[in-house]
Amino acid sequence: MTNAKRPSDSAASAHERVYRSLRQQIMHGDLPPGQALTLRGIGTQFAVSMTPAREAVRRLVAEGALTLSASGRVTTPEVGPERIEELAAIRALLEPELAARALPRAYPALIDRLRTINSHVDQTIVKRDSVGYVRANLEFHRTLYLRAQAPAMLALVETVWLQLGPTMRQLYANMQQGGRLGHHLEILRTLSAGDEAALRLAVRKDVTQGLRMLIA
Repeated sequence: MTNAKRPSDSAASAHERVYRSLRQQIMHGDLPPGQALTLRGIGTQFAVSMTPAREAVRRLVAEGALTLSASGRVTTPEVGPERIEELAAIRALLEPELAARALPRAYPALIDRLRTINSHVDQTIVKRDSVGYVRANLEFHRTLYLRAQAPAMLALVETVWLQLGPTMRQLYANMQQGGRLGHHLEILRTLSAGDEAALRLAVRKDVTQGLRMLIA
């Protein structure tokens, strides 16, 4: 008996690769709001057949990362004001809680790592790199929240990030003339001080004020 992979194993592996790659692109804002996708185009991009491309799209539609119209057209979401308000409210509830749970394990090495990431955020602003900005900003938050040791809560937050990825890219483009909105330095200060109440407030401001610019 050989150890060769069965065709179904290969298809599952291809589907997982396409799903994870597309998911990351959407979350990081590589694709703008309303970007149309086709199974043929996805298959060509990732050198896979239609089956893994279709399965990856099905999963992403279920997560709200892609929108499927009645006619079968697949696009990245164009999030309206009511949806932005809803997703901002979810972030305001969950992310301060994750930060507070991470606070007892916010050792100096973690704070130094967050400072390094935040420096990279600043560099992407100077370069006017919208995708790099979204990626570095999420890395800052994820690095902190991983210390919360609350995987179910973090998974919920990442689903919100996924639905907001294209919109966050749009937000950064709108912010370029007005300068940066953010509270990372305040987050770092409150972590160093061990001030839970101030940390919760700083995180809440950081994750909601920018989004609400889109509906002001």
